[in-house]
Amino acid sequence: MRSELDKKWMQHALTLADNAEALGEIPVGAVLVDDEDNIIGEGWNLSITDSDPTAHAEIVALRQGGKSLQNYRLLNTTLYVTLEPCTMCAGAILHSRIKRLVFGASDYKTGAVGSRFHFFDDYKMNHSIEITSGVLQEECSQKLSTFFQKRREQKKVIKQKNNIEK
Repeated sequence: MRSELDKKWMQHALTLADNAEALGEIPVGAVLVDDEDNIIGEGWNLSITDSDPTAHAEIVALRQGGKSLQNYRLLNTTLYVTLEPCTMCAGAILHSRIKRLVFGASDYKTGAVGSRFHFFDDYKMNHSIEITSGVLQEECSQKLSTFFQKRREQKKVIKQKNNIEK
């Protein structure tokens, strides 16, 4: 049952990632769900659009969740995100006191939930979070790979165009 719900919400997060990609942002989506399976927050990367380095999908979803619940503590919630959170987002997740974190693709460059760093493994943390990784991992990874491949091709075309004009 839980794995089916996890797939359902990760699919929703993937749909939210499409919103980021449509804006030229890295396609990462996040959805925050309460224990009764209601959306209380959702977001996608908006760092470029908003000129805000903190506007990662997770932060946007957590902010929306806080406003929805009228509380900075997001107890009894699960955050689904298509990409492993970075250290900034891991810190916000910790302070929000969510119950569960579910992510799809690992981030070997900046991931803070086991790939690059192990943020939640410190026994001195005052809150523990249940973590599930690899949900729809292939789909999440493919979305990012395709985005960056397109971006590299665009840069190549621009570079070729600039060389021709010289």
